Amino acid sequence: MSANVTIRIQQSDFDIAREMAALTTGRSDIGAVVSFTGICRGSEDGADIAALTLEHYPGMAEAEITRHADTAMSRWPLNGIRVIHRVGRIAPGENIVLVLTASQHRQAAFEAAEFMMDYLKANAPFWKRVEGADGASWIEAHDHDDAAAARWTKP
Repeated sequence: MSANVTIRIQQSDFDIAREMAALTTGRSDIGAVVSFTGICRGSEDGADIAALTLEHYPGMAEAEITRHADTAMSRWPLNGIRVIHRVGRIAPGENIVLVLTASQHRQAAFEAAEFMMDYLKANAPFWKRVEGADGASWIEAHDHDDAAAARWTKP
């Protein structure tokens, strides 16, 4: 499908307003845009975070995210999706991920944005390493992320 689907994985930061304008400019059929921006926290479970480093499998990550975006486009009446995910070293306060979903109505846009974020958090092919006072360690998947993603596959 991929009609109005944009997926980018990049090291550089993104401009949310510019991305929203790219999705909506010249479109009179869009009545709602839902945006989610994930930002690097400065602490987790009481431990300070110096930075996150995100890695991905080039080509495969884009294809998998596109596949899920296509699923969202077919499941909800959407006018478009944009997903931008950063890789590399990201400091606290910096953007990590942006998901924009556009539809004629808000409910479809909200649900599709949740669907995309639940997938990205639980199953997208990214690996995260956190740097802190005790050194660096890889972040394992969380059960609550898997449970959130699983709700979209229940009958």
